[in-house]
Amino acid sequence: MVGRLRDLLKRIRMYLQITQMGPIARRYFVKNGFDGSMTMLGIIVGSWVVGVERPEIIVTAGLGACLAMGISGLFGAYMTERAERKRDLKSLEDAMKTNLQDSVLNDASSFVSFYAAIVDGGSPILTAIISLIPFALALSSSIVIGDAYILSFILTLATLFTLGIYLGKIAKENMVLYGIQTLAAGIITVTIALLLGAL
Repeated sequence: MVGRLRDLLKRIRMYLQITQMGPIARRYFVKNGFDGSMTMLGIIVGSWVVGVERPEIIVTAGLGACLAMGISGLFGAYMTERAERKRDLKSLEDAMKTNLQDSVLNDASSFVSFYAAIVDGGSPILTAIISLIPFALALSSSIVIGDAYILSFILTLATLFTLGIYLGKIAKENMVLYGIQTLAAGIITVTIALLLGAL
């Protein structure tokens, strides 16, 4: 069992190396994770401005939004990546004058299309769920709705900051500066939503 798992992980690493999918997957993860957090921030601030007191409304709206984003990312990334990989494979076949359908290149191309879809579709769902945890706690009466709003704001902004830190690490630049930049985007969103709510 452990040996089989080790072989699977080794094969996945090989596929990612062959297709150079690692950097692409990182971009998918951060971009869509950022979108998930920002979408949830909009829903949460909007709910707070209009005075939504029922956590189930926020949880339902949040899950609906992140599910739509996840499914869109899943199918969009799969079809896009599959088309690009098939084109590259056909170009290589033409250049080499050979059929690569039974090759490791074909297997790698098929796998990374699926891998990209999982990363692209999963990241906004993951970040959105983080934002919804306080409202799930409010649903179970573990905390009150006012505390759920505050905790959700903190968790969402912390998620945005963490994504920025990760970007800084990828860029090998100042991670805190990147974190501040993504955090600033969240704070600007909150500010605009509050100003619109005050009108």
